[in-house]
Amino acid sequence: MSYSFDSSRSHSPVSKGGALPAPSQKSRPLWLKSAVLVGGFTMLLYVIEIVDQVSNDRLQRGGVEPRSLDGLWGILFAPVLHGDWAHLFANTVPLLVLGFLVLLSGIARGLAATGIVWVVGGLGTWLTGGSYTNHIGASVLIFGLLAYLLVRGVFTRNFGQILLGIVVFVFYGGLLWGVLPSTPGVSWQGHLFGAVGGVAAAWLLSADARKQRNRKSVGPQSFV
Repeated sequence: MSYSFDSSRSHSPVSKGGALPAPSQKSRPLWLKSAVLVGGFTMLLYVIEIVDQVSNDRLQRGGVEPRSLDGLWGILFAPVLHGDWAHLFANTVPLLVLGFLVLLSGIARGLAATGIVWVVGGLGTWLTGGSYTNHIGASVLIFGLLAYLLVRGVFTRNFGQILLGIVVFVFYGGLLWGVLPSTPGVSWQGHLFGAVGGVAAAWLLSADARKQRNRKSVGPQSFV
């Protein structure tokens, strides 16, 4: 039995500086990052609800109180507060699905869209909600993310995003009736301005695609 000798394998892989090269690390796929992020946020909502239940519903009093200075803090906290378990259960699946789909366009872009919805939805509710009312719940985010997915493809002229918007509309389009005054005790203002925030986010975050499209439509200029 004979052995061949390869001089290139007789030395350890040491760089010129004498240090071992850093091992290559494959980043997690985007779908996994999205699932972990939206799943972790949803778990946080359940933890908050447990604390709220233990504290005799003290946390849920921190929602948006329209045209009240103290109620402005509710813009930050209202989307993570719920009236009871049934309220949270009703929001869980739509939040998981829509949040996951929005984050699939990119974590940074998805978080930016969520932030715009969060602020616009809360501020709009604070300005237009009924006096001496308290508005809470993740539905403001759900309606915003839904609207974002529905109109994003129209602004970007992206066929895949338009197709996704159609599929989302088939499954969740019926929720849009919630932007109208209907059931007593339901914050239609939060739904409406959450959706407005979603459209605003789609418009703002498609600016790069619209600029690129405009450049292509103008074409190269000739000078004489």
